[in-house]
Amino acid sequence: MPNDFPMRKIIHVDMDAFYASVEQLDNPELRGKPIAVGGSSKRGVVAAASYEARKYGVRSAMSSVLAQRNCPELIFVKARFERYKEISKIIRGIFHEYTDLVEPLSLDEAYLDVTVNKKGNPSASLMAREIRQKIFDTTGLNASAGISINKFIAKVASDVNKPNGQKTVNPEEVMQFLEDLEIRKFYGVGKVTAEKMYKLGIFTGKDLKLKTEEFLEKNFGKSGSYYYNVVRGIHTSEVKPHRIPKSVGAERTFNENLSSEIFMLERLDHIAEELEKRLKKANIAGKTVTLKIKYSDFTLNTRSKTLAYFISAKSLILETAKELLYQEKLQNSVRLLGISLANLNTEKEQKDLKKETVSVQLKFEF
Repeated sequence: MPNDFPMRKIIHVDMDAFYASVEQLDNPELRGKPIAVGGSSKRGVVAAASYEARKYGVRSAMSSVLAQRNCPELIFVKARFERYKEISKIIRGIFHEYTDLVEPLSLDEAYLDVTVNKKGNPSASLMAREIRQKIFDTTGLNASAGISINKFIAKVASDVNKPNGQKTVNPEEVMQFLEDLEIRKFYGVGKVTAEKMYKLGIFTGKDLKLKTEEFLEKNFGKSGSYYYNVVRGIHTSEVKPHRIPKSVGAERTFNENLSSEIFMLERLDHIAEELEKRLKKANIAGKTVTLKIKYSDFTLNTRSKTLAYFISAKSLILETAKELLYQEKLQNSVRLLGISLANLNTEKEQKDLKKETVSVQLKFEF
């Protein structure tokens, strides 16, 4: 293991099929049945699927039509985000019984830095088991966990023994674990990147490790150095309790495909209005406007423009989005439009708040 970077005790907790599990918890008639949270219409999208549905290949972000085709007995349940937020708040309260270094990634997962913890417990593995049990006793829901020396490995490890399990990767096991790992299971390697890696002869962490940093940067741009480091167990990102968003956005999926730019401009007006509300509520402005276009064949196109000044007003957001819409000819009819704002004025604030990391080089008990 490299010894010139901080070694921490990180737990990544991930609730098992959270939205679907909450629905099965609240409605006993749904237990043991394949359910999907989301809309059942022909334009609907699956937000979450129970493990019973996943056996049929039903996954989040899948169209409802395809999900129903894969699993004819699939039961669609309308999402209840207020209920999910309510339970998420209870779960986060449990996390804070152990440490204040909690970084939520979403309603159903979070990183915990327990290097120094409120329980004085030297074993991160025992704490993870205790946290999972407490979540179950309090909410009736199962959680899985990954435990290791940094956020990347903990995140990957939490998927190993799902559902309702945990995986600890001790410091001396890190290198072997990463070398044996299938490349598609590396956090940050999506479907498109995985396919590209396969073509380059990269199928496992061991294959990735054989590539030079120059080779990876040439083929994967800035992500190349990230891949080069994480396969060597190097990931120095701290658990940030007050995670500042890197972008704010809003989007809409339409009941019918849009082929006219006139109708698209009308929809963009509503999306820009919603985005303005979110920005004002968070007191955020940004310089980079991105227009997201998903075509009827599900291919995705994004177009961005960076301004010389910060904006948050609907009129300026819409003006830039229109410019991006006309930037190039549409390839097909459109099923989804979205606008996001990045390069936010919170980034400088984040840098100012960053504190020096204390490197802990003790013999860890995991």
